Amino acid sequence: MPRRVHPPLTTITWRLALALGIVVLGAVVVWFGRDGYRDSTGRPVGWLTAFYYSTVTLTTIGYGDVVPVSDTARLVNTLVITPLRLSFLLILVGTTLRALTERTRAQWREQKWRHKVRAHALVIGYGTKGRAAVDTLLFRGWRPRDVVVVDVDREAVQDANRVGLVGVVGDGTRTAVLDRAEVRKAAQVMVTTGRDDTAVLAVLTVRRMHKRVAITASVKQTENAPLLRDSGADVVITSSEVAGQLVGTAAVNPTVGIVMEDMLSGLDLRVLERDPAPAEIGLVPQQVREAVMAVVREGKPVLYDDPGLGVIRSGDQLVVLRSTPPEPPAELHRRRRLRRPRFTGDPGDDQRD
Repeated sequence: MPRRVHPPLTTITWRLALALGIVVLGAVVVWFGRDGYRDSTGRPVGWLTAFYYSTVTLTTIGYGDVVPVSDTARLVNTLVITPLRLSFLLILVGTTLRALTERTRAQWREQKWRHKVRAHALVIGYGTKGRAAVDTLLFRGWRPRDVVVVDVDREAVQDANRVGLVGVVGDGTRTAVLDRAEVRKAAQVMVTTGRDDTAVLAVLTVRRMHKRVAITASVKQTENAPLLRDSGADVVITSSEVAGQLVGTAAVNPTVGIVMEDMLSGLDLRVLERDPAPAEIGLVPQQVREAVMAVVREGKPVLYDDPGLGVIRSGDQLVVLRSTPPEPPAELHRRRRLRRPRFTGDPGDDQRD
């Protein structure tokens, strides 16, 4: 489960500073009421004696050489010094208590998440492709707590936790692992593993566990795309061939390559699906104000220039190309950083894309 983890040195420093603050507070209380205390040496109670008394009292050593003798001092010890002593002891044993209760708190957080999770996005494989897919979801408005990552690499799952995602360490082709990720409650499943055979097995397992979930999968080789579709994937993206085609297009027509890059990044151009406006019913796609790329009719996309498309009907969905409104420089810079893939420096990253 995602959570904020402080470095050990920060935690220790904070606890020591708080303990010292309690000792100082106790010493100040004793010094202001110094006339009600008696030192066995017969000397008046000063700052040093007040700190000494506060230290030995709060640490429960209690030598008895400095004692409260007045009713006021004894009342202050009862109402102020004793609670400070308890607070001091709790701080000292806090690390031990935290270690003992960590597993219980982790289980409680997991149970709370399982009870509330609904219609989340499940990403199987948190390599380069998986991270880019998650970045796109976050960029498009998904909340981090609604995205679950499954990966065999524990460090990859920890990276997901650091950005607020729920992570499951395990093989995304195994039923038990997908059960932990609550695949039966998911609205979207994205398979972004580094191997095509693993992707096929993951899609088969997901489809067997959840008949209606939308599955998007990525493969490297075009010849494996039919296998994924036959396994139950709704959308299959061929990464290697598509990347190669974009590179070739950009080499021949650089301007077209720039436009395609903008469409894929979503920074300047966005491709989205929407309902047609009432005024757009009965029009041909070319008459719509926005650039219509395709019309989704009865669950199937029909290109805008297909002779059999006809006019836009009620119940159709429009796939349109929309320019992104200009943003302030700071927000645009933040989004560009969000879209940038994060690499761990592991030589195996190329194998886990």
